[in-house]
Amino acid sequence: MRKAYRLLTLSLAVVLALAVLSACANDVSDSSEFQIGIIQLVEHPALDSAREGFLAALENAGIEASIDFQNAQGDITVLATIAQRFVSNDVDLVLAIATPSVQAMAAATDTIPIVGSAITSYERAGVVVSNEAPGGNVTGASDMNPIEEQIHMIFEFVPTLTTLGIVYSSNEANSVYQAEIARGIAQSLGLHVVEGTVTTTGDVQQNTLSIAGRVDAIFIPTDNTHADSMGVVGQVSIETGVPVFPGERYMVMGGGVATLSVDYFELGYQSGTMAIQILRGEGDPATMPVQFARHLTPIVNGFMADELGVAVPAHLVDYIQ
Repeated sequence: MRKAYRLLTLSLAVVLALAVLSACANDVSDSSEFQIGIIQLVEHPALDSAREGFLAALENAGIEASIDFQNAQGDITVLATIAQRFVSNDVDLVLAIATPSVQAMAAATDTIPIVGSAITSYERAGVVVSNEAPGGNVTGASDMNPIEEQIHMIFEFVPTLTTLGIVYSSNEANSVYQAEIARGIAQSLGLHVVEGTVTTTGDVQQNTLSIAGRVDAIFIPTDNTHADSMGVVGQVSIETGVPVFPGERYMVMGGGVATLSVDYFELGYQSGTMAIQILRGEGDPATMPVQFARHLTPIVNGFMADELGVAVPAHLVDYIQ
């Protein structure tokens, strides 16, 4: 009887040991899946493409991750709430899409790695010490536009250009920065500059209409407020006959004429490869330099060019959409 009891005790011990081992194996499996938060200012094609590129990079690298995607719907105040959610959930990494998103996330944590995308100037946003040596928990890929080339492109469509309108959102650091650069370039080319700023999408129609009455063409940087309102901008452009040249392709297709644009899917993919290095322990945001867009593509909105009677330069005809 005692021998049988000992055998039973041993059997139970083996079962319990196997159960513990099984539980540990499950824990290891669960912990191998990364928790990634994605904070995005607003939905529009450029930012959506950056997110899709990021996710494609993770998938192609075989990274298993649970994704918590949160969209602030253009409300700056909501970004802080989303950032706190990710901090409370102690995610492994955050993808911050657009400048206000990375600013909100950086203000909420200095320990969780943050990789940005669709951000013009990390330095100007105040989230890195320098592009070459970020120095903290933030790095990423920049969508800084070739503004000088874009303004030269405007001359190709509007050879009689003497007065350039520059419109942008005054509460977006990325837009203010690009507007400053555009102003300097335009003035160096002998152009008179007329500026107009907005703070919400509700300001866009009246501001664009006001500026259009005083200029030969309008330049809009990669500005989230205007990107969300390009249908309105396009209508004003048609009504006034003043062509608009935005900073990126999706804004062009929404109501602009042409631009030389960053490929936002590829930009998001670059951010994804940086995130992969961090997740694998092969990189530290503090020492990973900010990267810049590698692919620039001309894009022409054929409909808007026709509506405005703007001649498309011969070397850009193949880029008409």
